[in-house]
Amino acid sequence: MTNPQEFWTAQIQAGTSIAKIWSAMLAPRDGEVTDRRFKDESWSEDPVSRSYRDTFLAFEAAVEELLETLTEEGRDDLRVKFFTRQAVSALSPANYLATNAKARARMIETGGESVLDGIENLLSDLERGDGRLDIATNDPNAFEVGVDLATTEGEVIFQNDLMQLIQYHPRTESQHKVPILFVPAWINKFYIMDMRPQNSLIRYTLEQGHSVFVISWANPTAAHADLDFSDYMKLGPLAALDVIRDITGEEKANVLGFCIGGILVTAMLGYLAAKGEDRINSATTLATMVDFNDVGEIGVFIDDNRLEILRSHMEEKGYLEAHHLQDMFSMLRENDLIWSFYEANYLRGDKPRPFDLLYWNADSTRLPKAMLLWYLEEVYLQNKLRQPGGLEMDGVKIDISKIEPPMFVLATRDDHIAPWTSIYPATQIIEGDVEFVLGGSGHIAGVINPPGKRQKYGYMTCASYPATTDGFLAEAEAHEGSWWPYWAGWLAEKSGEMVTPRKVAKRGRYTSLEPAPGSFVTVTSSQTSTTKG
Repeated sequence: MTNPQEFWTAQIQAGTSIAKIWSAMLAPRDGEVTDRRFKDESWSEDPVSRSYRDTFLAFEAAVEELLETLTEEGRDDLRVKFFTRQAVSALSPANYLATNAKARARMIETGGESVLDGIENLLSDLERGDGRLDIATNDPNAFEVGVDLATTEGEVIFQNDLMQLIQYHPRTESQHKVPILFVPAWINKFYIMDMRPQNSLIRYTLEQGHSVFVISWANPTAAHADLDFSDYMKLGPLAALDVIRDITGEEKANVLGFCIGGILVTAMLGYLAAKGEDRINSATTLATMVDFNDVGEIGVFIDDNRLEILRSHMEEKGYLEAHHLQDMFSMLRENDLIWSFYEANYLRGDKPRPFDLLYWNADSTRLPKAMLLWYLEEVYLQNKLRQPGGLEMDGVKIDISKIEPPMFVLATRDDHIAPWTSIYPATQIIEGDVEFVLGGSGHIAGVINPPGKRQKYGYMTCASYPATTDGFLAEAEAHEGSWWPYWAGWLAEKSGEMVTPRKVAKRGRYTSLEPAPGSFVTVTSSQTSTTKG
């Protein structure tokens, strides 16, 4: 009401668009709609569904235009846009049996069996979610961790209450002198980097001649409630680096961090710099933000009020249940990760197809109270990671601008969880040598993007780094293919001469406790115990 002219202009435009649609309802419109929700040809062939589709698309466009006109920059305006989009997406005619031509046709073809199958799928999802609708996005019986996924050969050689450390078997006749430690995110499980052999970053790194060690985080329980971000650093990568030094005899190691694991690595580098400890030879971060001034749509879920609600919610259990973050990430891409499966599973009665990435995505983990609250307040809300002396880790004030080891920083263009515009500032903040690469696709598909014949996404590099992301895009050079070989070349230069491959010791302090992928990774979020050591 404070912008009446813009509001009524939008109303008139929407009304005109809808009038045109109804007047041309019977006219063929093949090839005009590119929206994936309506890609099936039945949306064009059936005049009733076509009219619903076109009316909805005009309404959706009008709402988007209205919000663009009436809103400004800011978290409240972003929240208005986000939740309005959720409501509009739910109104799509693809989500209703009466207006979905393909679902109606399936019902007729099967004599109503598809509807019964859809109801059965719905009840199954409600039962699995214990009354909460847990929409299946994959076949839960299609894969087994350690059998179909996470099959690279290795051994758990150390563990504490928070992690298991895996040492992988060599896959080359010699290995680079400097070992590498992978620090995955603990929001999901480590095997995103060791899916199947053809898309395993861990296996690929081994095949490039590296000694590879990987952290497999525990799925937290109430016993982990008081562990904070500093504890994750001390019990995670710092503890792992001690073990790796003992095993290899090398004072320095390369380190790689993914998502929040990359944020932990970045903070650890600042911590080590402040203490004057020279333990890292090079660092790689994947999909890792350093500037939280603009975190994209994920920011609609995080503010001071919601932090207090979260604090109260976790008070009794000591952790945040896995499904909360899973639902949040799904809402960032609601049409792909919610409504497409809603339509297929419930309206058409289909079963989800096997898909390794979505299987991993559903295998999420809990988050301990102290760590999560500290991380959201200190890093997300107050953006202290980039502030000199802003964060304090284990009593040490850190300054990531003082990081000296060379860094390889990967962002992906369509990342809806870690926007690349919040990753690129690493090139301006960190005083040491930074190699920034912008890959294609999103948070997972852009990172787990192995070389191969079916390569869809390229990457961009730049000889120097302008102050702005627009400047980078203007000057960057585009390359075809996966970023993995480019990173492998960079890492090889930082990893020293070739030496005799490191095999797991048969005797001594660090022998095999169990085969990879270990027992921590198999603890599901419905279980509340973890193997201790």
